[in-house]
Amino acid sequence: MGAPDYRMTDDEVWSAIATQRAAFLDLVTGLDPDDWSRPSLCAGWRVHDVAAHLTLAPASRPRDLVLPLLRARGDFDRMMDDVTRRSAARSREEILDDLRRAVGSRHLAPGTSPRVALVDALVHALDVAVPLGVDHPVPPLPGREAAERVWCVSFPFRARRRLAGFRLVATDAPWQRGTGPPVTGQVGALLLLLTGRPAALARLHGGGADLLSGTRAARTEEAP
Repeated sequence: MGAPDYRMTDDEVWSAIATQRAAFLDLVTGLDPDDWSRPSLCAGWRVHDVAAHLTLAPASRPRDLVLPLLRARGDFDRMMDDVTRRSAARSREEILDDLRRAVGSRHLAPGTSPRVALVDALVHALDVAVPLGVDHPVPPLPGREAAERVWCVSFPFRARRRLAGFRLVATDAPWQRGTGPPVTGQVGALLLLLTGRPAALARLHGGGADLLSGTRAARTEEAP
């Protein structure tokens, strides 16, 4: 059994993006300045860096990527890390101003789609909220739409390959994918798993989740 046939329209997706961007703005505006320096779920990025990253797509143009790609020698992940860190050199106030301007924007980063923007809005909010212990629920229908996008498109997360042999089942949304031992939980936790965040495992259940947790623990014990 897979996800239902219904898909959100582009207008519904954009409405969800605006809602989630506004929620993220409320989240980071309400943090103490010291919280902006705390680690996020994105390896090597602080809360400050994640907030800066979310200002990039609504303002980016194809020409903005040429020099960063050259500096990164064509490595997308390295390029994204570089442009994010450069953007994060700005002050907290400047970043908040850009986040406010981005809330209702329908501008897309080159080569992306509204559903990519939805994934970014949902997942990066969790990247900040989870390590800070802030409750930031993912709405079921947008979460299902984002999970389906990550599952169906290989780049950049390769979720189907990484999670082959497991059945992912959302408990709060009509979505499940894959076959094998079950990995169950709220769609927000599944989104974290799909996008490669190990913190997801503490929020997931079932035999498949136990296997994934055991594999990760074994790798940690074997690390030099």
